[in-house]
Amino acid sequence: MKVAVSIPDPIFEAAEQLAKERDIPRSQVFAEALSAYLELRNSESVTTLLNEVYGHESSEVDEALAKAQFTTINHETW
Repeated sequence: MKVAVSIPDPIFEAAEQLAKERDIPRSQVFAEALSAYLELRNSESVTTLLNEVYGHESSEVDEALAKAQFTTINHETW
């Protein structure tokens, strides 16, 4: 899909240089950058939600549950 956007000259020039260095189309540079930004934003929102939950709830594992889990783990040595 084609999209027209306005960006500051220094960012455009840096993207142009990167595209030349990597021998890829400039549009691929922008697509990769936007994809990375969206992924970062998504992971930040997940972190924010988890912080909200564990800000009010204890994240400590119940002692009985921890013991039960430990006894079911295969205690191999590597």
